Amino acid sequence: MNSERGKFQLIQYRWLWMPLVVFIITRLGVAAVAYFSTPIIADSNVPPYHIRPDNILFDVFGSRWDTGFYLSIAEEGYQFENVPLPSVAFFPLYPMLIRAMSVLTRDPLKAGILLANLALLAGSILLYRLAAEDWDQGTAERTIWYLLIFPVSFFGSAIYTESLFLLLGIAALYLARKDRWWAAGLVSVLASLTRFVGVILAPVLVIEWLQQRKDAAKRVDNENGSMRIPVWSDLIAALLAPLGTLFYMLYSQMTFGDALIFVRASQAWARQPESPLSTVSEIITRPAQGWIDALAAGALPLDNWVDLIFVLVFVGIGVVLLVQRRWSEGAYVLLGALIPLSSGLLMSQRRYMWVLFPAFILLGRWGENPWVDKTIFVISLLALGLFTAMYANWYWVG
Repeated sequence: MNSERGKFQLIQYRWLWMPLVVFIITRLGVAAVAYFSTPIIADSNVPPYHIRPDNILFDVFGSRWDTGFYLSIAEEGYQFENVPLPSVAFFPLYPMLIRAMSVLTRDPLKAGILLANLALLAGSILLYRLAAEDWDQGTAERTIWYLLIFPVSFFGSAIYTESLFLLLGIAALYLARKDRWWAAGLVSVLASLTRFVGVILAPVLVIEWLQQRKDAAKRVDNENGSMRIPVWSDLIAALLAPLGTLFYMLYSQMTFGDALIFVRASQAWARQPESPLSTVSEIITRPAQGWIDALAAGALPLDNWVDLIFVLVFVGIGVVLLVQRRWSEGAYVLLGALIPLSSGLLMSQRRYMWVLFPAFILLGRWGENPWVDKTIFVISLLALGLFTAMYANWYWVG
């Protein structure tokens, strides 16, 4: 009797322990690659800074590239004038949470890493539930594996906004499908206070609202009564997402006298609005020596090509979702892929793609085919190991 009860509990709480197991396995793997590659591989030519040289893992996940901006904002506030790279380009929610968590950890770096990993774990659990409730348990498990072995998933354990934004995006859609529209709206506000691209949750939730109204109107009464049709006040909640960005703009206006200061600050990284077609056309221009000779000589901008390939894959997935009439999910993937591509740079695109979670649910469905599953695993794990080692040694990978 006890063994049967134990089995039942394992099945009942699989949505909790399975993502936890996958999280632990993948994070240990990422940490091992980062730890062993750091003393083995020579540092790149980029002048590195080391906040925690006494601890390899704290240093890797808390002292690389953009991590310094989030820590400096949490400790010192925003900077704009007399600095080559203004920190006002980075949105405030994550640094605010780091500052709050620092009360417990007494170390902003530890707080940032802890927050990132807690958000990643919570996002994985919520994504499992979303996929399992829409499809099945097998799809949910593959979805979590593919998410956590994605080639740049190590950013989810570093002091970057990726894991927080991932969690908020999943939560917004999950809550909307649970008919908790105002909670979904509040979460979407937090998402656009984390990153500008969070504003896409407004059209995504509006599409979800329209679809639910259409589906509810078609459905007959079930055993629990009629399916609730979303009301007009729910639509207001669906439209709340831009408020987070508007709050930051108001703060910027009051503090720096410029509501769009984050846009101007981004120009320090050569980011400015530009047609995605222009961005892509620059990289697909035929090299003077021809494609084959340039490829053989390693003369192609391979880093940009990798980012472009990631974008094209996710745009393709977004289109497939729309064809399958997964309207809100397709819109999330397409808008989430095309808006960053409209910044005039291919740089960091593979990192931006990772947070587009509906793509992993689709891959989880496709992964029912053993060959698709094996292909995704092999490519993802090889690239994850390579990119993690490169990132740990100060090479730019997103």
